[in-house]
Amino acid sequence: MIFWYHYYGDNMIRKYLIVFLISMVPIIELRGAIPYAVGFKLPLIPSYITAILGNLVPVPFIFLFARKILVWGSNKKYIGKFFTWCLRKGESGGEKLKAKAKNGIYVALLLFVGIPLPGTGAWTGTLAASILDLDFKKSVLAIFLGLILASIIMMLLSLGVRGVLA
Repeated sequence: MIFWYHYYGDNMIRKYLIVFLISMVPIIELRGAIPYAVGFKLPLIPSYITAILGNLVPVPFIFLFARKILVWGSNKKYIGKFFTWCLRKGESGGEKLKAKAKNGIYVALLLFVGIPLPGTGAWTGTLAASILDLDFKKSVLAIFLGLILASIIMMLLSLGVRGVLA
């Protein structure tokens, strides 16, 4: 451990912390954290794991509390419009997921989170799972597997872009 710290130092720890924090931010998530890590030439496997873990941190909180907080805040003066937008986003994502999935809702949730497109990801997928009242453990597993898929896609895309620019 001391060798690792001596070799990498505070700067490396700071960069990994940034990867972790970026991956926790809604909309950006690991889709922004992995290109950051690749751009700063951080080692791939630790960056990959750090981004996934950071993106997973908010998942249980979103699943258990987001819907309740959004419903509570949807009629408040300053936050009402944003909270209503979030609820509608989760509901529309959930309904699209339901329509496409039929019986394979957890596979659809995995793919929804795993294909890195705007408006998809762990935050929206978790909110949709919560609004649809899906099973917590199955939803978290599907979201985790979706994050692995998304991180692989983002890593390959980021490495490809870095290769083109190098």
